[in-house]
Amino acid sequence: MPQQLLLVEDDDAIADALRLHLEQAGYQLHRAADGLLAMAAIDRQPWDLVLLDLMLPGADGWEVCRHLRARHPAVPVIMLSARSAEAHRVLGLELGADDYLAKPFSMLELVARVRALLRRVQQLRTAPAPAPVLRFGAWQLDTTRRELLQGDTPVPLTLREFDLLHFLARHPGQAFGRDQLLQRVWGAGFDGYEHTVNSHINRLRSKIERDPRTPAHIVTVWGVGYRFDPAGGEPSA
Repeated sequence: MPQQLLLVEDDDAIADALRLHLEQAGYQLHRAADGLLAMAAIDRQPWDLVLLDLMLPGADGWEVCRHLRARHPAVPVIMLSARSAEAHRVLGLELGADDYLAKPFSMLELVARVRALLRRVQQLRTAPAPAPVLRFGAWQLDTTRRELLQGDTPVPLTLREFDLLHFLARHPGQAFGRDQLLQRVWGAGFDGYEHTVNSHINRLRSKIERDPRTPAHIVTVWGVGYRFDPAGGEPSA
């Protein structure tokens, strides 16, 4: 069965071009032309991937992304926007996007990024699991269920948040540069930039640190990048 993609785009010409290229690539594309329809589609069924424009009638892309992440935190998201300013890219990543393309973009590049992201999801599903549970402080990272637990309470993580935390937790005490993390977590074919890593680190800190402003588990190593400390302290209740 073809993988099911949700396209949230109000521009008919762009939507038609995306449909042509993505269906030629073997995907089944469903379109929502405004933010409210997109949120209804998200509630109706799980999707393999969401392509999300930011400037939408009804509800903007940021609101749709929050809605998606609250219900399906692991569904990969590529944000599409005419806004190419770095601040908008960073905000999109902070809200949980896995990738971001500024309009106008190459249709071939977009299809390549869709393939790369879905291939990453498939690899995670089929790869042999290492240690089933990694523990640090009061946290448990369940690699089989791909869940982060504080006690018995699950904490939702996006696809990339889980991958990044899992990678750091498997290499305690080792410092990694942002470019290294891009290569090891996002993959060699990811055309990203260092703010991608910063945004995901910030979101992880907001979820696992007692005080994200003075992190104890994901520590900044100045001039290098980040280091994971499993004994960094207990999260607040």
